[in-house]
Amino acid sequence: MQLERILQKHGFGSRRECRGLIRRERVAINGQICDDPFVELDTDGLVFTVDGVDWPYAEFAALMLNKPAGYECSRKPKHHAGVLELLPVPLREREVQPIGRLDEDTTGLLLITDNGQLNHQLSSGKRKVPKVYLATTKHPLDQVQIDQLMAGVLLADEIEPIAAAAAEIVGDYQLRLTLTEGKYHQVKRMVAAVSNRVEALHREAVGELTLPDDLKPGEWRWLSAVDLQKLGYSK
Repeated sequence: MQLERILQKHGFGSRRECRGLIRRERVAINGQICDDPFVELDTDGLVFTVDGVDWPYAEFAALMLNKPAGYECSRKPKHHAGVLELLPVPLREREVQPIGRLDEDTTGLLLITDNGQLNHQLSSGKRKVPKVYLATTKHPLDQVQIDQLMAGVLLADEIEPIAAAAAEIVGDYQLRLTLTEGKYHQVKRMVAAVSNRVEALHREAVGELTLPDDLKPGEWRWLSAVDLQKLGYSK
């Protein structure tokens, strides 16, 4: 693929703008400046550099982000900053979007992509991809509440009770809850249904993919092939 097309695909502007970046010697391949926008490159394993920043060639963008509180999971946020503002401009220009949503005050693992197939596979209710949350509650937790969550609670506007896939007390005021649906405010509504209240909420895992300890709030990284396997993604 021509270098200018690679840059365009990765969100660095129009082909004309990408050609200008290359001509101004701002792009390097394997550590060497390349000023030929029409050079043909093998994209397999390619890493190119723009203004000193490395970019792996990616047919589709697939990322994980440690979402901090105070950000909306929307391309057009209304009341708070948009979570996509935490990403570099070229990724935003690829029109990536969150897979599902976390509330503005919810923190933790958020997946972001421009791959429609990946988005569908992880969002589809039929696949029942487990999502693990750590909830801090207002009132102390007890086994009665856990039993109710596991048996199923009836939420407003729902026809049938919804049960947690797993629920455990990890502290007097901390609950680890695993869900396989993606209902609106589901964790908060389920906890409210057992006469308690969520004070803070953090997503720890999606599928078998857990939030890395070394990924700080507001930081992101590319999903590796192993990460995608843990998510159960298949092309």
